[in-house]
Amino acid sequence: MDLLPVWVQAGLWGLLAGAALLLGAVVGFFLQVPRQVVAGIMAFGSGVLISALSFELMDEAFKRGGLAPTAFGFLAGACVFTSANWILSRHGARHRKRSGGLQPSEEETAGSGRAIAVGALLDGIPESIVIGLSMLEGGVVSLVAVVAVFLSNVPEGLSSAAGMRKSGRTAVYVFGVWGAIALVCGVASLVGYALFQDFSAGVIAATTAVAAGAILSMLADTMIPEAFEEAHAFAGLMTVAGFLVAFSLSRMGH
Repeated sequence: MDLLPVWVQAGLWGLLAGAALLLGAVVGFFLQVPRQVVAGIMAFGSGVLISALSFELMDEAFKRGGLAPTAFGFLAGACVFTSANWILSRHGARHRKRSGGLQPSEEETAGSGRAIAVGALLDGIPESIVIGLSMLEGGVVSLVAVVAVFLSNVPEGLSSAAGMRKSGRTAVYVFGVWGAIALVCGVASLVGYALFQDFSAGVIAATTAVAAGAILSMLADTMIPEAFEEAHAFAGLMTVAGFLVAFSLSRMGH
């Protein structure tokens, strides 16, 4: 990879992390994975992301730009995601990560398929931008960020694809959605590097924090409810396990 321009590397790392969505979708669509297992994996992925946004994103944003831009970006990211998620929920995307029968079919809610696709895109872009931003110093990607996003994307794609199948959506639709989102993740990571490399430390810090705020809001609104609904008593344990894995990776990097 060292022979490739850094912006190309950024795109490929984002594509790799985004491909986990497609991998999870294949498993969720073709295999009858028990809902409790899906929920446990979802809880694990939630723990991974919570650790990554705490010790990688927010910590890095604070070091770059201080408290003010970090706090502003964090709240802004949460507000933007929550507003967009509220709008999409009103059009049928509320249960887009649910593996059971809660996702509406197109016959039940017209336009819900499009809303689910847009919602999945909304969930994936902040994570991918972070991967590109991690390469701004020295052109070296944060492997912790890549691993964290990859590990969280597998259950995300798995759970959502299983729900899409149960709501009657075709394989062409499901894999078209997740394949397209994987490609957009690569583009978002490339943009995260190419667009922000000449910006000030404060702007980069705020942007990183925006992504962190959006990710935490996504976890609270979508992934954690799915995990708790099915895993119940084990959801907390799996979340802690995911957090510990990502935290260990982060400390090994230091």
